[in-house]
Amino acid sequence: MFRICKSIEVESGHLLSKHPGSCQFPHGHTRSVEMVYVADSLDEREMVMDFKVVKEMMESFVEQFDHALCMNTADPNYAKFREIYGEHIIPFESSDPTSEMMAQTVFRHAKQALEKAKAGAFSYPVRAEVRLERVRVWETSSSWAEYEE
Repeated sequence: MFRICKSIEVESGHLLSKHPGSCQFPHGHTRSVEMVYVADSLDEREMVMDFKVVKEMMESFVEQFDHALCMNTADPNYAKFREIYGEHIIPFESSDPTSEMMAQTVFRHAKQALEKAKAGAFSYPVRAEVRLERVRVWETSSSWAEYEE
């Protein structure tokens, strides 16, 4: 099996309404997000797929997180923050936007985008056998969370 990994950086904040300590307050991170794709064989260019297609697949999704604040929709202040800051507040439906939940969110989007890529929606071809294996979100240089199906 062959694997590739594409990393992207995201500057965003969050607050964890269920957290008993200082993480309940708004704070930010420079997150590194790794997406691992696998295939049993290489294409005619000796690639799993081109790294550029991953960037293209994820670009608009990642942009929405840039300098935005991720919040639990059940947080009592969610509606007020959304009213003030609009689309710069990223909703996490009844869940805290932990690194674990962020990894799951990115995974789900990347999986849908991969299916579109296989159907020819992007500039570079992607073969049917390519699969998204996992997503890892680094919250700090020493702490990460990972999601896979």
